[in-house]
Amino acid sequence: QVQLVESGGGLVQVGGSLRLSCAASGRTFSTYAMGWFRQAPGKERELVVTLRWSDGATYYADSVKGRFTISRDNAKNTMYLQMNSLKAEDTAVYYCAGDPSYAYGWQSLRAYKLWGQGTQVTVSS
Repeated sequence: QVQLVESGGGLVQVGGSLRLSCAASGRTFSTYAMGWFRQAPGKERELVVTLRWSDGATYYADSVKGRFTISRDNAKNTMYLQMNSLKAEDTAVYYCAGDPSYAYGWQSLRAYKLWGQGTQVTVSS
């Protein structure tokens, strides 16, 4: 069984940076895309950025464009989210996810079937 494990969350001041990691463990993990999502208190989970494996295409939420960068290390089965110029509104639990269904497409939150447990990011002002 494949598991996704996030790490790297924490407390940071406005304007600071954090890098999140998502490691896939277990049996060989085959997915055509992965992504980062977040859920703030009292709000619905939302897409942050997704990455298509075949060509590296990315899809960013407007709210994080220019500040966040997704990347991957295939050798380590790990995906990263570099977050710069953090804002208070970036405070949320961040989740990585994979194994999206083709029915909804890799840019859609509801496509993703495999989720990590989440890591808390708190941006203080």
